[in-house]
Amino acid sequence: MRLGRIGYINCYPVYAGLDRGVVRVPAELVTGTPAELNDLLSAGELDVSVISAVEYARHAKDLVLLPDLAISCDGPVRSVALFSKRPVTELDDRTVLLTASSRTSVGLLELLCRDRWHVTPRFAQARAEASDLDALAHLPHEAVLVIGDAALLLAARGVYAHRYDLGAEWKAWTGLPFVFAVWAARRQTEQDAVRRVHRGLLASRDWGLAHLDLLAADAARATGVSLAACREYFAGLDYALSYKHLAGLTDFFRRLVAAGVVPDGALQFLHVA
Repeated sequence: MRLGRIGYINCYPVYAGLDRGVVRVPAELVTGTPAELNDLLSAGELDVSVISAVEYARHAKDLVLLPDLAISCDGPVRSVALFSKRPVTELDDRTVLLTASSRTSVGLLELLCRDRWHVTPRFAQARAEASDLDALAHLPHEAVLVIGDAALLLAARGVYAHRYDLGAEWKAWTGLPFVFAVWAARRQTEQDAVRRVHRGLLASRDWGLAHLDLLAADAARATGVSLAACREYFAGLDYALSYKHLAGLTDFFRRLVAAGVVPDGALQFLHVA
């Protein structure tokens, strides 16, 4: 069994118990960016992984969702933001760069631009790495979408006149939580083994949520983000997948289906009984 995890601090609460040996799972951990894990799971190189919500929708025929586990927010997410030199309503036909962003974040930004802000930017892939904050601050562009630890660090620098938190924008638009990532398994993977991994992830998450101060200190040391900002960040994230989260997820999928981005918005879960 190969289990994927994102290297960003947003996954600390789910994997902390595994990392410290408090919880054990019968799987090898594979760390990567959201885009890398999406591709590895789709290609069958991973058996279970956290993946972008959009990627689940694109490959739902090959995957099952793990219940009660996601990365979501009900308001500001802080680590997914559009940084802009001008108000977002003035980005029509302007260049907006995308760093190595999750496909969910890109899909959400496209929906917000078209249906909430009513602008049509020109999207382009940033050549600078998301970790190269100096480059991101000085590239000749109007705005840039940044996710993960880099978004927290760039916000602290205050080099952009405008910052739009995509979690907060979704909440203001729909009144619903937003699910950025889910955990999924390949359908052909032996289901009892997947259930054991799922139980381990839930136990590890519960341990992590009970030790957020410890994890915030670890995150601050690892990233250079202030301890206070790390605590605030973890406090704003939710790692469950309840009915209210599913309402937000299905609404997002409905909009993506209508836009022709994904083929279907249906959800199918791992049977855990």
